[in-house]
Amino acid sequence: MSFKLTEEQLMIQSMVRDLARSEFAPKAMERDKTKEFPADNLKKLGELGLMGMMIPPEYGGSGADTVSYVLALAEVAYACASTAVVMSVHNSIVCESILRYGTDDQKEKYLKQMATGEMIGAFALTEPNAGSDPSRQTTKAVLEGDSYVLNGTKRFTTTGKNAGIIIVTAKTDEEARHKGISAFLIKQGTPGLKAGPLEDKMGLRASDTVDLIIEDCRIPAANRLGNEGDGFLIAMTGLDGGRIGIAAQSVGVAKAAFDAAVQYSREREQFGQSISKFQGLRWMIADMATEIEAARLMMLSAAEMKDNGENYTLQASMAKLYASEMVNRITPKAIQIHGGYGFTKEYPVERYYRDARVFTIYEGTSEIQRIVISNQILKDKRTP
Repeated sequence: MSFKLTEEQLMIQSMVRDLARSEFAPKAMERDKTKEFPADNLKKLGELGLMGMMIPPEYGGSGADTVSYVLALAEVAYACASTAVVMSVHNSIVCESILRYGTDDQKEKYLKQMATGEMIGAFALTEPNAGSDPSRQTTKAVLEGDSYVLNGTKRFTTTGKNAGIIIVTAKTDEEARHKGISAFLIKQGTPGLKAGPLEDKMGLRASDTVDLIIEDCRIPAANRLGNEGDGFLIAMTGLDGGRIGIAAQSVGVAKAAFDAAVQYSREREQFGQSISKFQGLRWMIADMATEIEAARLMMLSAAEMKDNGENYTLQASMAKLYASEMVNRITPKAIQIHGGYGFTKEYPVERYYRDARVFTIYEGTSEIQRIVISNQILKDKRTP
């Protein structure tokens, strides 16, 4: 499939590229060292309407299409993958879930603040013993009068410390397995909700990842998102969009590693000539470029299907699977082209390699994507 981007889509891509490469990229390595949350980056994205890209204008958003969004997200990931993952979860999962399942009051209350980046969103599904199998989660929500009381622990919550609003899933019916899971909106600072210590991660180090400890956390019943029992559906629907976001992050980081490798190959001389003249290396570069372009087209195809209102679950999983595994082939090759220098923090390819590693894991591992893809192809109605 061939894509002809519109003038508006190209304008958004160019605007974000200029911002990200001039403002985000120069600070990315320092943030990697210090783990400083990219609040200033997110503020700039919010000022440009990029934290509410698919939120309709009536709620203060840009009302952009998914294609524009993934183009923008890939450019942010090119410059700073830590900023991109926060942007992705916020837009792809949290904003879209509230827009799709929220009440008018919830949309009015949260989306306007989220569209400007004043309030950042997080999504808490994973638990210590419930990762790829969300039905095993043990966090509970008990209805008491006009309130729910939640207890449990959520693990690996992206932006769990810095988010202003968090979608938390919890069991409201123990016997109903995944149909007994509901979703709730919990504001940061609510008594009974506490963020644990920052995880000391391999990559994406400026994006905070924490446990959420939930102890007798009482929230209004009006903070339930959707109906009781809708939590699993909300999570899976949100993850479909989120997986296109992971594909975009993968494309962005892969392109950054590729560009760095190409530039280095032109500058580095061995045996009296630029190493870019050696056939073995030229073939490596050709393969890298081909894989990135394939992933980019899969990303755009899934985004376009979403924009057209088609069922895009299969394409989202394919794009996520291929792109996330692609970037984990591209970044080691970029290091190889750099030789010993690629193994040092003097060059950014070392960071790209670390940042990319989690893309095959979060928002559904590669193994889960293969289950989703094969179930869609074989029309197996069982949900992994």
